[in-house]
Amino acid sequence: MDFELAAALYNNYFNYKENSLTARWIRHSDISPLIDKLDNNIFKVSVCGNSYCGKEIRLVTTGSGEKRIFMWSQMHGDESTATMAIFDIFNFLSGNDGFNNLRKKIFKDTTLYFLPMVNPDGAEEYKRGNFLDIDINRDAIRMETPEGKILRNTFDKIKADFGFNLHDQNVRYTAGDSYKKATISFLAPPFDHKGMVDATRGDAIKMINGLTRILNKYIPGHIAKYEEDHEPRSFGDKFQGLGTSTILIESGGWKDDKEKQYIRKLNFIILLSAINSIINKTYRDETFKIYENLPYNKESLYDLVLRNLKFKERNCESLMDIGINIDEIYGENPEVFITNSTIEELGDLSTNYGSDEIDLHGYDYELPGNCLKIGDAANLQIKKNGVLRYTIDNGTIRNPLLH
Repeated sequence: MDFELAAALYNNYFNYKENSLTARWIRHSDISPLIDKLDNNIFKVSVCGNSYCGKEIRLVTTGSGEKRIFMWSQMHGDESTATMAIFDIFNFLSGNDGFNNLRKKIFKDTTLYFLPMVNPDGAEEYKRGNFLDIDINRDAIRMETPEGKILRNTFDKIKADFGFNLHDQNVRYTAGDSYKKATISFLAPPFDHKGMVDATRGDAIKMINGLTRILNKYIPGHIAKYEEDHEPRSFGDKFQGLGTSTILIESGGWKDDKEKQYIRKLNFIILLSAINSIINKTYRDETFKIYENLPYNKESLYDLVLRNLKFKERNCESLMDIGINIDEIYGENPEVFITNSTIEELGDLSTNYGSDEIDLHGYDYELPGNCLKIGDAANLQIKKNGVLRYTIDNGTIRNPLLH
């Protein structure tokens, strides 16, 4: 893997970032003008078909080389991090600067295919499924969705050497038994229930091995592996079995990166690094060792953990940890949303972590109403020696003594 190239891409990323895409909620109407203005001397745009609601799903192609590389994103409508990165890559490929030698190699040695929004109807409503709420990535067998048919038909025409299946995952996943968020998770999808490794899947594993080594320079400890269970209804598993070395990339969470702009940058770097590795065949020199030792995603993170609160009820006293999650609920406008806090767990959370934590040993809580229960909104009053010290207002910590 070319670490110098990765560092140069990292340091010069601001030159290629598509500044019209800055939030997670990306609609078909946001990317269509960007596709329309692509330089037709560099890119070829073709319509592959239409979504359930009639939105065009377009394929962007560039290069004329022997190695065929296929990247598809936003199969789930609310998973847009890699879509943003793809448009950053379009800007990079349209550039004219110190990376021109790499561009020449890309155009000469590879043919790149991009489906930057497989599920435009789901993207419109910022939801996982398509218009009918069908998970397109569970349609690789029946092929009932128009979007799934388009993805499969496009794949069959391309016959790619490498495929990159680009998703977002739960931002509360951690990298194994740690407090560190799983910012990027990889998988070389198994093509059968035995988890066999043939040459095709082996090349995917080697590629992940190399990309992990690059990411370790920027997010050490925040790289994980997605569960390796074979899912025959998934397109990644299917494509692996059909001879395309397929790499699943899941963009998770990063502290204070709600709109995933830093994670988008990481996608930009590793996808271009992967293309360069395919050109130079450096992935072949990788082993399976790093991939095999990657920790699995684990659901052990809450948005907020209150630790060691004193609980008093019916002459009984004990310590309690409280795990709280805060979700955003959108209306029709992606810039307007409300937050909804929920108490997810009570008791001993010593094996769990919080994106934010506060140790409240020596404090006790009071509720506006009855006894605290899982599923309640996180509205608490925290006292010490009878004096109000903190309020938890819809999952947000406030110190009334500072106001």
